Amino acid sequence: MGAGVIGSSWTALFLAHGLRVSVWDPRADVERMVCDSVRQAAPALKALGLPTANLARKLRFEHELEGAVEGADVVQESATEDLALKQELFARIGQTAGPGSLLLSSSSSFPATDISKGMSAPSRMLIGHPYNPPHLLPLVEVVPGERTDPPAVADAVAFYKALGKVPLVLRKDVPGFVINRLQAAFFRECVHLVREGVVTVEELDSIVTNAMGIRWAAAGPFLSFHAGGGPGGLRHFLEHIGPAFERLWKVLGEPKFDPRTVGLLSAQAEQAFGKMSYDELQKTRDRKQLAIMNALRRC
Repeated sequence: MGAGVIGSSWTALFLAHGLRVSVWDPRADVERMVCDSVRQAAPALKALGLPTANLARKLRFEHELEGAVEGADVVQESATEDLALKQELFARIGQTAGPGSLLLSSSSSFPATDISKGMSAPSRMLIGHPYNPPHLLPLVEVVPGERTDPPAVADAVAFYKALGKVPLVLRKDVPGFVINRLQAAFFRECVHLVREGVVTVEELDSIVTNAMGIRWAAAGPFLSFHAGGGPGGLRHFLEHIGPAFERLWKVLGEPKFDPRTVGLLSAQAEQAFGKMSYDELQKTRDRKQLAIMNALRRC
């Protein structure tokens, strides 16, 4: 349900795993857009060891939502991030899908409890939020709602694992889940540093990719700081470096996306990255991400 960037990426991954996929999206050019996206995803899927010959052979498009949902074992909704729209879609999905269907939303901010408010039987509905692009990056945040049955959570985890994903069930539902909260916090300071003229957009990206990006690909923040504490581990690190972090927390920026900030960031991004087309940027990004993932698998 929904065939934008996320929905098309999910479609490519499902097809590469041999699943029959029905796509519904009201836009007029949905078939061309999805088929183009599937072709663009093929090199990355092949690099992951998945078959990519004739990917679209099990793909079909439905003009009506109910036609796509009927008989489906799994529904992965990836519509626009609009709560009212998602509520409407899942109310309709719930009326058509079978009682055993797994109903998943790619929502990046809205909890399953809110999305499923219009459903009479939301026990099989929950969040399956991927990291973009889902056909390539492993993480999926699995977030049940207040009325989600535990077996549905287990089924969602099993489904995503069968696709080669790394599903993580959140222990508590929070706005934005985990990955987007981390991105928002980190990006806020990135914007502040560029806005204040400390670095440019391109320079900040270089700092990340040549320092913490490498470290965090191998070990997350807590493991990194645990190792950084020496034999005393994280406790030693926090006792000795923690006060310096607290001082920094007090002076971190709180920028706004006002016209000046948007103009500054956009102009610098266009100057730094504008020489490459969107397709070239995507291919370069995916190629580097695959290289990192493959290197980590060999460790």
